[in-house]
Amino acid sequence: MKPGQFHYWVFDMDGTLTLPCHDYALIRRTLDIPDSADILHHLAALPAAEARHKHQWLLDYERSLALAARPAPGARRLVQHLRTRGCQLGLLTRNARELALITLQVLGLDGCFADGLAILGRDEAPPKPDPGGLLQLARHWQTEPDQLVMVGDYRNDLECARRAGACSILVNRPASDWPELTDVYQPDCQALLRQLESE
Repeated sequence: MKPGQFHYWVFDMDGTLTLPCHDYALIRRTLDIPDSADILHHLAALPAAEARHKHQWLLDYERSLALAARPAPGARRLVQHLRTRGCQLGLLTRNARELALITLQVLGLDGCFADGLAILGRDEAPPKPDPGGLLQLARHWQTEPDQLVMVGDYRNDLECARRAGACSILVNRPASDWPELTDVYQPDCQALLRQLESE
């Protein structure tokens, strides 16, 4: 499968476009979330007042990370290359949309994701691995899900792509992670850009 044949590209944010910075152990410890539980699903199941309080702590914590975001190797050049080629670019994150916008600005990539309707956070789409966000983007772009690429660094991204029928690209992880869900593997965005330039 050649990534260069695709026109519609969707990126995960944290750990894909940025260097990893979340301290999930701290989040779980502070918000009293079991190790085995999905953080967002756990918060969604809490009583409203408790959920609101814990979501606010998470939002404040993640805002500090967004303001200090640093690009992953090759991420800026890859996104800029795709934009220059005229590709449609989207962002699908389990983070809050308002923080995704801050992160893109800090990374200098806000101009590449000019279509605000193609930036989906946890309040605009069901959290990955639910495929709803990718299906929403396919409808927005008036194309079929199998015309989309999902680039991510974690199982949730790959499973989301597989369930939507999109192409999954794994970066910033070992090749041995989730091969059954990975259509294309590159060690980082820099290597993925080199692949695109050579196709």
